[in-house]
Amino acid sequence: MNSPRRDPLQALHPLDLQQRVPFNPQARVCMDCGVRRFALFGVLDAEELQHIHYHIADITLEPGQPLYMASDHGTAAYTVREGVVRLERSSERGERRIVRLAGRSSLVGLEAMLGQTYAADAVACTTVRACRLPRMLVDELAREQPGLLRDLMKRWQGALDEADEWLTELSAGSARWRMLRLLLKLTEYDEPDGRIWLPTRQEMGAMLGMTIETASRLVSALKREGVIDTPDVRHARIDMPALLEAIRLEAAG
Repeated sequence: MNSPRRDPLQALHPLDLQQRVPFNPQARVCMDCGVRRFALFGVLDAEELQHIHYHIADITLEPGQPLYMASDHGTAAYTVREGVVRLERSSERGERRIVRLAGRSSLVGLEAMLGQTYAADAVACTTVRACRLPRMLVDELAREQPGLLRDLMKRWQGALDEADEWLTELSAGSARWRMLRLLLKLTEYDEPDGRIWLPTRQEMGAMLGMTIETASRLVSALKREGVIDTPDVRHARIDMPALLEAIRLEAAG
């Protein structure tokens, strides 16, 4: 007969007949997180997670709801567990520009780690689940765990690289080139069934610096070419070979 299943974390705290060390409930939440190995706290083992004394809030947002707003005083960073978040800014003339997207396991709001205000609005594009990581918690763990600090810096660099990619790939070139590159980028945030979130034409314009009419015309053309199929207004399926061929032809001029 099989022996009863033991909690694998219980072994971290040997028990005797007099006492049992209680398991930190926040550590349990982090251990059970589906993106933990990709997320900031992935560098912490179960014993180190035991020392977390702050509540890491699990937040759910519906499309259009803000995670935080630009110029708010930053007190926490956020790990995206599910869904897609857009980071957008307003110009002095009031024009909105989406500067990048964040998906599963992305860390956003890093400027809060320096006590700065948030640099952009973070808004849910789809249903989003995110974990709120208080700055005081990250500061405390970083002092004790050099690996966490290194991972934090790598994620900061990754966010800078992502912003540079948006600037170079999605803000330059012909309108068709930018649209094709956007569709390729969106495949990084595909859902389990293979569909991608499809921005509205207005959102495409805010990402790519084009008019709503141009975005609509390009999407219609790509549908006729079989590059994309739209089962509903907010989702698309991409024919990847067709998309890559269209990108190749556009690059060749």
